[in-house]
Amino acid sequence: MGGENAQVQDAHAKIQNIREVEKSVKAMDDFTSPSILYEELISSVKKYHPSDSVHMIEKAYQIADKAHNGQVRKSGEPYIIHPLCVAIILADLELDKETIISGILHDVLEDTVMTYKELEEIFGSEVALLVDGVTKLGQLNYSKDKLEVQAENLRKMFLAMAKDIRVILIKLADRLHNMRTLKYMPEKKQKDKARETMDIYAPIAQRLGISKIKIELDDLSLKYLQPEVYYDLVDKIAVRKSEREAFVSKIVSEVQSHMEKSNITAEVDGRVKHFFSIYKKMVNQGKTLDQIYDLFAVRIIVDTVKDCYAALGIIHEMYKPIPGRFKDYIAMPKPNMYQSLHTTLIGPQGQPFEIQIRTFEMHKTAEYGIAAHWKYKEASDGKKTDAQKEEEKLSWLRQILEWQRDMSDNKEFMSLLKSDLDLFADNVYCFSPAGDVKTLPAGSTPIDFAYSVHSAVGNKMVGARVNGKLVPIEYVIQNGDRVEIITSQNSKGPSRDWLKIVKSTQAKNKINQWFRQELKEDNILKGKDMLAQYAKEKNKTLSSYLKMEYQEPVMRKYGFRDWDSVLAAIGHGGLKEGQVLNKLVECYDKAHKSEITDKTILEAKAEAKDKLHVGKSPQGSIIVKGIHDVAVRFAKCCNPIPGDEIVGYVTRGRGVTIHRTDCVNIIHMDETERIRLIDAEWQGSEIPDQLFTAEINVYANNRTGLLVDISKLFTERKIDIASINVRTSKQGTATISMSFDVHSIEELNQLVNKLQQVESVLDIERTTG
Repeated sequence: MGGENAQVQDAHAKIQNIREVEKSVKAMDDFTSPSILYEELISSVKKYHPSDSVHMIEKAYQIADKAHNGQVRKSGEPYIIHPLCVAIILADLELDKETIISGILHDVLEDTVMTYKELEEIFGSEVALLVDGVTKLGQLNYSKDKLEVQAENLRKMFLAMAKDIRVILIKLADRLHNMRTLKYMPEKKQKDKARETMDIYAPIAQRLGISKIKIELDDLSLKYLQPEVYYDLVDKIAVRKSEREAFVSKIVSEVQSHMEKSNITAEVDGRVKHFFSIYKKMVNQGKTLDQIYDLFAVRIIVDTVKDCYAALGIIHEMYKPIPGRFKDYIAMPKPNMYQSLHTTLIGPQGQPFEIQIRTFEMHKTAEYGIAAHWKYKEASDGKKTDAQKEEEKLSWLRQILEWQRDMSDNKEFMSLLKSDLDLFADNVYCFSPAGDVKTLPAGSTPIDFAYSVHSAVGNKMVGARVNGKLVPIEYVIQNGDRVEIITSQNSKGPSRDWLKIVKSTQAKNKINQWFRQELKEDNILKGKDMLAQYAKEKNKTLSSYLKMEYQEPVMRKYGFRDWDSVLAAIGHGGLKEGQVLNKLVECYDKAHKSEITDKTILEAKAEAKDKLHVGKSPQGSIIVKGIHDVAVRFAKCCNPIPGDEIVGYVTRGRGVTIHRTDCVNIIHMDETERIRLIDAEWQGSEIPDQLFTAEINVYANNRTGLLVDISKLFTERKIDIASINVRTSKQGTATISMSFDVHSIEELNQLVNKLQQVESVLDIERTTG
């Protein structure tokens, strides 16, 4: 009987533990009345916003309340509670009023009769754009089985972020509140939403440095994805809760006392680490909860960087540090701008614990991340000021957008993105012989380091020294390594095996680029074999199709001057052999159908007249399929050049606009608009005496004479520069945007090849809209 009572008491204790944790995860009661939530929102905004006027927030609340009137959530609560809770989360991040208003209104375009125009008239274009951006993100569909769909959705998400990062902040707040109220959803929906949150939203919050949101998203995802693991952790951590609390408070009081004795003003607090980070350590290190020694962390927040290192010295005097467990993120911040000193120590009873030391400014960045840029700030003239570090904080986003432009293959884009968003990924920090810090992905080799310096260094690399000693090229770089690359002019260039060794995206891209340019002969032979093999698989006699009259349309379609270039493109993977063979077969069939009788010839001509029309444009002729007597104009967003793969868009009343097929406006076109797309191709790969505008971005390490060297190449080729714009980041990377006229894609490619050889040029890309 006594045993049964003990079991009942044990069960009650477990339930109580779980309830306490549930309270800490959820910020507010689900069924709090809207008026109370609104008051909470206003008091939260007034805490940090210098302006007393909340007129526009009140107006947004009234409009949203009216628009959502009669709508209820799955829980049965009035729908207006959700946008109010989203706005409260945004106010906790101390964001500007426009973001708060957009948070309240974020569902009105999607779920109510209110229009974009009405929203713009009442609240202005800034709020309307934010609400519209969030609405479009809300229309994305995620599925772990549909890789292509997921990749396309993520591309749209990053483009929305590029237009205004606040769109993703509102979306993160929206997702956080949905996760807090996920218990009202069916079990399958709970798991789907939790998986999507863990795979996409939590990592984005982490990369943007918003730990406030990231931590809660992680814990809530774990709760629904692996409830047994979650509640087991809750239970086990609560078992010796009082002992742990006593231990942490003892450490905190000891540290606080020593700080005061040393005249360092500091805030000291202790906490148990959040569940997901404990679970992650258990999985990564293959340990049980009992074997994870740093379950809690003590945080010391001081005024200056100098005080951080002074506090570190005091701590290392008080407790014995564990070797190899010290990390200096102040000298070398994480990519999301996180800064702190981390050290693991042995406590008085031999119990290990972690201490983090940072300034108040670093603490804000750690909690708010990119959101800190949109925290309301006032300049002396009363106007808002831009945050100084916006460029640095958005560098990761800019890198993703560059990958988007470089990659047409969704699977490759997804694998790179997943590895970049990977929750378990980390970076290593190493030094050049001159003492410059390089940040590389964990597991990087000297090859990655060489290509991060310059592609020419990577291509001529023959060996490496680390900390003065020769190492093999597959050596894995460690934090603090001093890396020196050995180059030779006699080097034959990179090996294909390097692609299996390197970790960074930049190195992979540069090595692939070298093989495309340098190994054209090999690629031609490879392409010839691939095309022959494909034809054999399809039971086609390739020799029948390899006549000039069938090859010319293929070269024209893909912008090549000779057949060898087409074969080389197949060899290095730029063209699929199936595309080429299908076009050859199409041309062959067209020619042979018209040889049968005079009658067939006449019918074929009539049919061709229906199918093909040479559209006249100011700059030359374009073949457009299916439309008679049509005006043709070139899109200004992507500036097609003879040789580019192109597509037509039938406009309303202005003929056909010609775009490049990789133009972002075509890639992200709504399905309803795609029916207006029409096949188009150039009549020739080059139109004599006709000039076409090209726009490129040159990325380079800034140096004296860079612009002179670049403009010299244009002068030598008698190419006039129409416009040029230069921006330099705080890291010393120059972005040079140039506009000029060329005759064909061939001429542009030759120019780009020469520009890539200019000293300190890192990369060159054409603008795609």
